Amino acid sequence: MNPIQTTLPGLTLASPLVLASGILGLTASSLARVASLGAGAVTTKSFGVEPRAGHKAPSILPYEHGILNCVGLSNPGVDQMIREIWAYRARSVVPIIASVFGKTVEEFGVVTARALEAEPDMIEANVSCPNVAAEFGVPFGADFGSCAQVTGIVKKNAGRIPVAVKLTVNCPAIGRMAGVCEEHGADVITAINTIGPGMLIATDVRRPVLSNLTGGVSGPAVFPVALRAVWEVRKHTTLPIIGVGGVTTVDHAVQMLMAGATAVGIGSAVHYGGVDVFQTINEGLREFARANGLASLGAVIGTAHSEPPPRGSGA
Repeated sequence: MNPIQTTLPGLTLASPLVLASGILGLTASSLARVASLGAGAVTTKSFGVEPRAGHKAPSILPYEHGILNCVGLSNPGVDQMIREIWAYRARSVVPIIASVFGKTVEEFGVVTARALEAEPDMIEANVSCPNVAAEFGVPFGADFGSCAQVTGIVKKNAGRIPVAVKLTVNCPAIGRMAGVCEEHGADVITAINTIGPGMLIATDVRRPVLSNLTGGVSGPAVFPVALRAVWEVRKHTTLPIIGVGGVTTVDHAVQMLMAGATAVGIGSAVHYGGVDVFQTINEGLREFARANGLASLGAVIGTAHSEPPPRGSGA
């Protein structure tokens, strides 16, 4: 038996590690490379109906505690991504998740319907992107009503394909938001996206470094925030969770599982440890299972929610 095997709706993953959206997710070759190195599933970069250039450079900025990015949802559009997903399928049997976004609720439905032409194993609705139809560009995931509408239309158009909704901590209460997603048809919750926005200033020129001035914060600095979010989501829903945010070590991955995640997203860790990070963490997870006498890592999922044994019980 594979001790690190896990399951998501309709899927069996040989590893709980999932390539997070936005990292090496634009081409069949890069996705297949990650799959070959131990990812249990891979996620495409979020794509929309039309190609989008995103923001000009500099748009990615590593710093001592993490990474800032203002890439701006750059993507080649659904037509090209359909071709890339099909090409990936010719190279790998590892499940692939198509991450989609829309400028409006209706556009989420359109891009979902088109993405199904590539027969992905799951659709991930990125509701953390700005709702440009709103007056202030509020993310869909920051509003209960908008998030419910997006979840409903994506689920309707996805048909038999399971749907994950990628949530942001920039919302009134992420646990309650996950509950809303469950009520409107979500099969999985992905938590979280980047946090912020954040800013760094180049002191020599006295200007913000990023071209867009601010950007999302990812990397090790956000891990405690992401872990708390997964904990909150588990308290409010029974849906499987893909825990994402700052996971760079074996211990981080185990903590995510204990907080309630069924699978663990790996993104910025690729910057720090290269693509081999999937193999490294998988090996560490197998060793953790062996050292703790676990036939399956499933035995630790959600265990951090258990009541501690009473003092003096000898347990």
